[in-house]
Amino acid sequence: MNESTGPRDRRVQDVRGPAGPAPVRPAQSIRRTATVDMTWPGGQGTQLRLDGSARDAVTLDPGEPPRVLVSATTSVGIGPEREIQDIRATPARDGIERLVGCRGGGHLRGALDDILPGERKAGTPLYLLLDDISGTSLIAGFAWSRWDTGWPGRARRGPHRSMEGICIGFRPGSSALDEIGQGRAPHRSQPVGPLLHPDDPHGWHELAEHSGVWARRARRIDVWLDDDAIVIDSGFQDSAGDPEHGRVAVHEYALRARADVATGTLRSVEPVPHILPFMECPSAVARAADVVGVPLGELRSAVLERLPRTNGCTHLNDALRALAEVPVLLDQLRAALSSRA
Repeated sequence: MNESTGPRDRRVQDVRGPAGPAPVRPAQSIRRTATVDMTWPGGQGTQLRLDGSARDAVTLDPGEPPRVLVSATTSVGIGPEREIQDIRATPARDGIERLVGCRGGGHLRGALDDILPGERKAGTPLYLLLDDISGTSLIAGFAWSRWDTGWPGRARRGPHRSMEGICIGFRPGSSALDEIGQGRAPHRSQPVGPLLHPDDPHGWHELAEHSGVWARRARRIDVWLDDDAIVIDSGFQDSAGDPEHGRVAVHEYALRARADVATGTLRSVEPVPHILPFMECPSAVARAADVVGVPLGELRSAVLERLPRTNGCTHLNDALRALAEVPVLLDQLRAALSSRA
């Protein structure tokens, strides 16, 4: 549980507090890790850089390093209106430069499908990094709130966007709408420690070191089999560098889910809110059950259809949508286990 730090509101927010490091990799499992680091090499007011890294790795014995199956990196320059100014990726993709000029947001998903057909269906680590351009370009500015005492009341380009109705945290009547109008940074962020478990030095891909103003979106998805069930354990965190605490998170969820082996249909999903910025945010957890019964591979579209706007949390939706790649991860795991037999 976490008590609000705001001067007007001392209610207790229904969150668990920091999730801690990733768990030790389970035996006979596959883990996808992905990070997008947000930096401003030229300083405040200059181009935002999004540097992504992701990998899929199979663990047979947790005491040994995993076998890396596939990896990807991206580097994207973002302009003041969240528009892509330059982009490169590994592995290279023909035509990816056509994304230049596209703006981070919902329409970017359509552009990805048009310009890189088949990437989403293939469920690659590269697709996850490209899909996260929208979310990371939106939340990156939080990093400056840790260092700039004038945030968010300082001068901004263009009109202020109304936040009412964009998600469950900003539903009409939400206290968050009052908080963001007070000219201060009201986020209920919390200090967090390393992502890497001390007993599992190979649990993540290589993580870059940063200082000063920076932010990171980090994802982890573990998948393994348990009799007739696909077991999923997932983590999602948005964090930023902090001059006092080193690093603080503003969004953090854990997701535990099970799906049917034969059909790939989602049987259950349990989101656990660990850190969220506003009082109303955790109420989105109860709506996650609306996607139970959906085939895993259809979650990217089903989440947007069933949990739009005030029916869901933007960041929980991002965590749920990424589970659409679990069937791809499971195929890789089965192939690795079969080759060992």
